[in-house]
Amino acid sequence: MGLKDAQKGPVMPAIHLVKLEKLFDWGRKNSIWPLPWALACCGIEMMATYASRFDLDRFGILGGFPSPRQCDAIVIAGTVTKKIVPVIKRLYQQMPEPKYIIAMGNCANSGGIFYYDSYNVVKGVDTVIPVDVYIPGCPPRPEALVEGFLKLQEKILGESAAEK
Repeated sequence: MGLKDAQKGPVMPAIHLVKLEKLFDWGRKNSIWPLPWALACCGIEMMATYASRFDLDRFGILGGFPSPRQCDAIVIAGTVTKKIVPVIKRLYQQMPEPKYIIAMGNCANSGGIFYYDSYNVVKGVDTVIPVDVYIPGCPPRPEALVEGFLKLQEKILGESAAEK
């Protein structure tokens, strides 16, 4: 420490001013608790995403939880059939507000290759519950699910907690 530095006095820490609403939005963005709902082959890719190689914790996305009452988002991965629709609706209704839906894979997005050859496949989960992020692919890579979570974080940060 030189003579000039000693004459300036003590260094004061920086103070950041931010609206409390923005702080809450930042906290919601960085603490997503997803409910994994694997219905078909996309579930294997979803399990690979939750493995240690992709480390979703660094993005503020915790591991999957089995209860919808503590979750912020549902990841619907795979073929949605008419038999499973009441269960998905019930899970969606049990989630607290704000709640988000990620449709993972072509089958969850549009019924996939099974929609035209089967009477019991729903043409996309968005006909049942509102979807926030669509992830294409058959099955999509784990990197695509990570990108979907990042898009969901952008959406959460873009909306205000007061608007919900």
